[in-house]
Amino acid sequence: MPMIDVYAPTGTFADPHALAVKLADTLKGIERVPDIPMFRKNTAAFVHELPPSSISNVDGDSNYVRVQVLTNADALDRGKQLAVVQQFTSLIAEASGDERLKERTWVLITEAVPGGWGLSSHANTNEELVAAARAEIARLSGN
Repeated sequence: MPMIDVYAPTGTFADPHALAVKLADTLKGIERVPDIPMFRKNTAAFVHELPPSSISNVDGDSNYVRVQVLTNADALDRGKQLAVVQQFTSLIAEASGDERLKERTWVLITEAVPGGWGLSSHANTNEELVAAARAEIARLSGN
């Protein structure tokens, strides 16, 4: 149940909410988790618009986007990591209307340590998250 944070200069995206929905849905698909409320309600994206004056590279350019993806440990194997970076970069460029933004989008993937993933007031391990998902699937299927 990843959290996605996008940091961009104000006005980069015409519809930040639509971008947030697309990013969350895309990551849920890349992870290949079951389509259950636990994952639908807890895979979320946040678009943070910043004044351009608060972003800079060495040359003073402020037309960059940073995407931080926080997942539980081992949620993304190498193939999924590559897919996240490629697809998120494309979604950012599409949402901005500027294909050149692909060259200025940074995607960072961070894994929470076991027990470092809080949900429903509990610091979960991967095993606990899997058990919770299985319990929800069983409850939804009536078993």
